[in-house]
Amino acid sequence: MGKYKHIIFDIDGTLIDTEEAILQSLQDTVREMLHKDIGRHELKFALGIPGSAALRKLGITDTERANDRWNEHLLKYKSRIRLFDGIPELLNSLKMNGYKLGIVTSKTRNEYTADFAAPFALSGYFSTVICVEDAPRPKPFPEPLLAYLNVSDINAGDAVYIGDTVYDSQCAKNAGLDFGLAAWGNAAAQGIPADYIFKRPVDVLSYVVTP
Repeated sequence: MGKYKHIIFDIDGTLIDTEEAILQSLQDTVREMLHKDIGRHELKFALGIPGSAALRKLGITDTERANDRWNEHLLKYKSRIRLFDGIPELLNSLKMNGYKLGIVTSKTRNEYTADFAAPFALSGYFSTVICVEDAPRPKPFPEPLLAYLNVSDINAGDAVYIGDTVYDSQCAKNAGLDFGLAAWGNAAAQGIPADYIFKRPVDVLSYVVTP
């Protein structure tokens, strides 16, 4: 093994390609709730933060109802959500090399189950899953990763966090963890501070697994 004991992943834009489905369904929700059209480029800020926070930034006050509607609209685009190429192979290789795998996500526990665990059948790879309700403040604050460290009984130096947004990078920095940028999941991610930049999932093996 390399320097880390745990490899922690974000979900959206890192393990699964959800950008089109999330932004299209958010457009539909904004059109329904605010009666206006907002371009997908203007909505990209919503990627990587809790849905309620994104909705508040858009000026929606009834975030509970809006989030429900957003999830309902998302169902229309489920067929556009897919695993990134190479993710199952990466998880299997890391597991075979003795790493503990985990998830820290801005999804709720119900969203984690509906959007990831149920459709992709990969949850068995992950020993610890921290969802948005498991910490007092979401990314970019450090609490989600600190909660992971506490549950797993490890130090910050024992883990690396892999994600695709500036919120992921800031969360890792604030919690004292190294950060790996999943550049395969966010074409516009250049410039996000990272200790590692992974162009393909297989590149993770080159950095964290000792040959």
